[in-house]
Amino acid sequence: MPVAPPPRETVTVSVFAQRLSATRRGARLARRLTTQQLDSWGIPYGSPASEDVALVVAELAANAVLHGRVPGRDFGLALRYDRAGAVVRVEVSDVHPGVPEPSRAPAGAVDAEDGRGLLLVAALVARWGVCGRTGPGKTVWAEYETGGARGGPPVGTPQEAG
Repeated sequence: MPVAPPPRETVTVSVFAQRLSATRRGARLARRLTTQQLDSWGIPYGSPASEDVALVVAELAANAVLHGRVPGRDFGLALRYDRAGAVVRVEVSDVHPGVPEPSRAPAGAVDAEDGRGLLLVAALVARWGVCGRTGPGKTVWAEYETGGARGGPPVGTPQEAG
């Protein structure tokens, strides 16, 4: 009597990865590619989850371009969507060794136009942090729960490993 093959597990994790130029254009493209990829994964363009993840990508990519840029080197964008866990993981990698920390804007700087990117990321995601990567630099990652839970680690305390 033939033995039936074991049942196949359903793939519930989708991955997208792209290297982009460490320029403002590259950061803008990262956001656009993100919304397009999320839409192809069933997270509709313009939905709250799409908008939130796009904002996270925009902030992390802008940081990679403005603070993590090394001339002649690109930055990396990776997205992972775990349907079963309802989590989108964003990873932005650059070759600069500096570790980002949320700004502590002085009380008088209420109208400042910069310094709040990681504060926004922490407010939108369930978790975020910084980890090493193969080669020089680091990866800043964030996990957005598409089910609606928000609020990352306390401001100024990125998690160490991803």
